[in-house]
Amino acid sequence: MKNEWPLWEVFIRGQHGMSHRHVGSLHAPDAEMAIKNARDVYTRRNEGVSIWVVEANRIAASSPSDKGPLYEPAESKVYRHPTFFDIPEDVGAM
Repeated sequence: MKNEWPLWEVFIRGQHGMSHRHVGSLHAPDAEMAIKNARDVYTRRNEGVSIWVVEANRIAASSPSDKGPLYEPAESKVYRHPTFFDIPEDVGAM
């Protein structure tokens, strides 16, 4: 395992969107090779217009068990909830 290349997480931006989405992981020696490998593995049919790669050990994530304390402060901010605003009837469906 010590001689194994680092793991990279791959994100692709599709032809009809502005956001990148996670499509998978791969091993590569560096970012440049990770992008080239991601292109070959995840965009074989020209689905993407942009590729992001992030070394997996650089990603910081919250734990699902921390959901309560993490999101609790947002509950006291009622102005962030769409039910706080009155929508005129002539606006129609949103």
